[in-house]
Amino acid sequence: MNIAEQGMAATLGEDVLRHLQQVTIGIAGAGGLGSNCAMHLVRSGFVRLVIADFDTVEPSNLNRQFYFLKQVGLAKVDALSENLWAINPDAQITAHNLRLNKDNAPELFAHCDVVVEALDDPAAKKMLAEAMLMQDKLFVAASGMGGCGRADAIVTRRLRDDFILVGDMTTECSDSTPPLSPMVGVAAAKQADAVLAYFLERYLEEQDD
Repeated sequence: MNIAEQGMAATLGEDVLRHLQQVTIGIAGAGGLGSNCAMHLVRSGFVRLVIADFDTVEPSNLNRQFYFLKQVGLAKVDALSENLWAINPDAQITAHNLRLNKDNAPELFAHCDVVVEALDDPAAKKMLAEAMLMQDKLFVAASGMGGCGRADAIVTRRLRDDFILVGDMTTECSDSTPPLSPMVGVAAAKQADAVLAYFLERYLEEQDD
């Protein structure tokens, strides 16, 4: 257990930390949602992440995504891996620099216990939901987080035992409601919180058996 994990264990407890470290999390997209959600998950004790994104870090990403100026031009999955290892150097990150589609997504995330949907394109979101909800794993998606001044509108809804949706469900990002750090950050944190709560609940259930 490294120093970072010792600090996490002081809050979570060693048994809980070990439980979380056995969970494999798929992150579909490494933009504002995916990068910040991954950051919160690693800070919460998770270490096994499978991250997929085809994009590179651009200056316009720095207003809301978990990247830094020196990383502009790098593949997002590589830059995000670097930043997550700065939190926990023993994190086990599998990075895929590619565009997800209905053919590769099921295979990429086949061994994950949960998949976090953090994509921008509505068609890609629909594709991933259709692919993942056919599998026996938790699926945490997001819809509606544009603009500012309405952080309380971002809520967590459990649509099925294995399907959680975060957002205000209506406000997409646009010229009038752009993606900004506070709202995007709240949504990403709520996605991470939903994952953490789910697996802490599983841990407690195991202790009761």
